[in-house]
Amino acid sequence: MPATPLAETASLPLIRRLWREHLVHERRRFFLAMLFTLGLAASTAIYPIIIQQAFDLFTAGRTEALVWLPLVIILATSLRAAFMYLQQVNLHGAALGTIEHIQNGLFGALTRADYATIAAEAPARQAMRFTTDAAAIREAIARSLNGAGDALTIVGLVASMLWLDWQLALMAALLYPIAAWPIAVIGKRVRRAARGMQDRAGDTSALLNESFAAARVVRTYRLEAQEEGRARQAFAALRESLLRIVRARARVDPILEVLGGLTVALVLLVVGWRVTTGQGTIGEFTGFVAAVLIAARPVRALGSLNAALQEGLAGLNRVFGVMDTPRRVTDALAAQPLPAGRGALRFEGVGFHYPGSEIPAIERLDFVAEPGQTVALVGPSGAGKSTAIALLPRLHDATAGRILLDGADVREVTLASLRDAIAFVGQEAVIFDDTALANIACGRPGATRAEVEEAARAAQAHAFLEALPQGYDTVLGPGGGRLSGGQRQRVSLARALLRDPRVLLLDEATSALDAENEAAVQEALARLRQGRTTLVIAHRLATVQNADRIVVVDQGRDVEQGTHAELMAAGGLYARLVRTQAFTAE
Repeated sequence: MPATPLAETASLPLIRRLWREHLVHERRRFFLAMLFTLGLAASTAIYPIIIQQAFDLFTAGRTEALVWLPLVIILATSLRAAFMYLQQVNLHGAALGTIEHIQNGLFGALTRADYATIAAEAPARQAMRFTTDAAAIREAIARSLNGAGDALTIVGLVASMLWLDWQLALMAALLYPIAAWPIAVIGKRVRRAARGMQDRAGDTSALLNESFAAARVVRTYRLEAQEEGRARQAFAALRESLLRIVRARARVDPILEVLGGLTVALVLLVVGWRVTTGQGTIGEFTGFVAAVLIAARPVRALGSLNAALQEGLAGLNRVFGVMDTPRRVTDALAAQPLPAGRGALRFEGVGFHYPGSEIPAIERLDFVAEPGQTVALVGPSGAGKSTAIALLPRLHDATAGRILLDGADVREVTLASLRDAIAFVGQEAVIFDDTALANIACGRPGATRAEVEEAARAAQAHAFLEALPQGYDTVLGPGGGRLSGGQRQRVSLARALLRDPRVLLLDEATSALDAENEAAVQEALARLRQGRTTLVIAHRLATVQNADRIVVVDQGRDVEQGTHAELMAAGGLYARLVRTQAFTAE
């Protein structure tokens, strides 16, 4: 989903929003980090004065300084080390806490976003916002706070310089602002380049995810060379994007290095002349040069800060762009809970077209499913069957007509109550990387262990789940890797049984199974359908024949309705589909 163009998004509003919504939750750590930063700046700024005093004392022959001066240096160094440690711990703790808060907000926005919004982008591109963008934001936060410390250190060192020689201090200070303009220009280029890099990184991640997921097809069709070519192009584009950032950032340090050299050279010239003419002391000379050299590092850090900040702002803009994407499918202002009922379902002149498409996915769909009936949707590929069942739980909203569930328009009831009344089981069982117990219990949060086990028994899953190493507490692995296809499907059915829905949506749950697993799943499905209204996208002839009503869909319209016998006698599209073996025989 496109974020707001960077050119149209000012930095200050982004930073203010970052503080208001996220940074403020870590204000205690930020305060401590700034407190220790002040201590670090003060302990750094005192170094040149210690050096100046030491040389002047030695020049004057004050040998007692040899006793206490090392102790002063050790104390100053120890204080600086302690402040440095405490500053970094609190600083990065605050930055990481802020990123965690942003990630939680982003994940919440995506999990509650419209289904169409999520489906529009590859999962890998969505994941990039939690990694690449989050890393850029974290780096910008940490560098900004470190930048504040560097600025305070420079202020302290300037104070030392003023104490040592105010005229030289003003002369040195006037040179660095000259670099402000080129650094600002470079920062804008870095921000544009960062946006391009993040887009290329997302594309690359999506390509890798797609290629590895299609490993079986790639090898079967010998597409290795083609995939390697696609990957080479993606890696080359990513390299070019990263190189643009490197080139832009690489210009900052040379500018500051030249200015630093000019400053040191000028100081050496002026102070050296003063010392040789008797207008200054060796201590002042050494202390001032030390202050200038110590200031070089924080000045360089401040110079490169703008580039890191612009990269972070680019990531922040993308993240906020996702969070701000408006939802189309929401509760109506006067939405009421779904009224009690047994699952009476009616599609009345339902139409739907995807945003930006002029061709309707569904043109007009009319049918009725009485409580407890099984209605099979059949038709050619692309006829609109999957879209139709997606409209009932409002994964999309119909753009014409209405859908009634127990007499209520689904757009006028709360989403929570509507979706609580519906369960979906697809061809591919969705299993989370969690325990078997949690995978079934998510069908009805708050269900007891006994209720979960009862649902598993009804789905013929209890025996194999109990036999797992830790029984129901066994983690099933990514995608349910510990289970076979049939076992995963039965866990999915147990989840639906536990939900006890009024309406069951099935995308033929047995079409990808072998005969043995199919028999077990079919028995579980028979239990699941009892007393429930079922909409099924049918792929098998037996499912179609056993349905109470068959709705034949073609080009988004219901062209025929009736029982198997009625439709075969009519000799229309359904009869042709059966004769051409469009359905899988048992």
